Amino acid sequence: MSKKQVTTLALQTQKTKGEKIVMCTAYDATFASILDAAGVDILLVGDSLGMVIQGHDTTLPVTLDHMIYHSAAVARGSTRAHIVGDLPFMSYRISEEQALTSATRMLQEGRAHSVKLEGGKDLAPTIERIVMAGIPVMGHIGLTPQSVHAMGGFRVQGRDAESARRIIEDALALEAAGCFALVLEGIPAEVAAEITSQLGIPTIGIGAGKHCDGQVLVCYDLLGMNNDFKPKFLKTYNNLREQITDSISHFATEVREGVFPKEEHSFHGKTPRLVSSPTKATPITEDTPERIYGSPA
Repeated sequence: MSKKQVTTLALQTQKTKGEKIVMCTAYDATFASILDAAGVDILLVGDSLGMVIQGHDTTLPVTLDHMIYHSAAVARGSTRAHIVGDLPFMSYRISEEQALTSATRMLQEGRAHSVKLEGGKDLAPTIERIVMAGIPVMGHIGLTPQSVHAMGGFRVQGRDAESARRIIEDALALEAAGCFALVLEGIPAEVAAEITSQLGIPTIGIGAGKHCDGQVLVCYDLLGMNNDFKPKFLKTYNNLREQITDSISHFATEVREGVFPKEEHSFHGKTPRLVSSPTKATPITEDTPERIYGSPA
């Protein structure tokens, strides 16, 4: 695995060579470091954090400040992967100026390398404006979670010929507007395959079949940290919820039984001299902190 920074050009080269692209969500420095070391190409700081981190039932409550905070944390933990920062609900729909400002903050303050936004051909002028400013944009079509209420829930899109045609038109329009890649979410595999074959830019699928140029999953989901979330498109590669629960339960038992901490987990130092009178102040000397708090063994 190359240690070079993954750029938009590198991702385009992967599509050209037929090399699959791996994308995972990341929300903090620790996970970013782990995913980066595992060879993930793209770290998506997704507004899905509203659900998996904040506990909401949609992504709508997430703000731009939330996204910038988490993106900056991911940037501090990553050294190789390309970082994409989601632009959250209504942070780019009011005007092109608002969208450009939001995207600028995501790169300047959030230290992302590019931004992602949801929507079809109606967003083409906005995307063109952002791209012209030198900010790479990843599009997102199909099932767009920020439009969950308009769609009537998290439902597969493009099942009939007419809606499939509209999604394909959206894909072509976003490529023409300057997107460097597209996320295809919750659409039939056949539609995703058609889009992938028609576009010159990479497609990243989630619930869109195997013919996309890459795949993305939420890191918490693929690691099995939420046993209640089991959509058809998800494959869990571990059961960390069970392992974490067992580890914490073991810790709690050892604390309650007095088993932890043991001698090897303890620090030692001089026994502090007791003050004979409560009215007499303890003199502050150079070694006072060591005497009071102890020093490493």
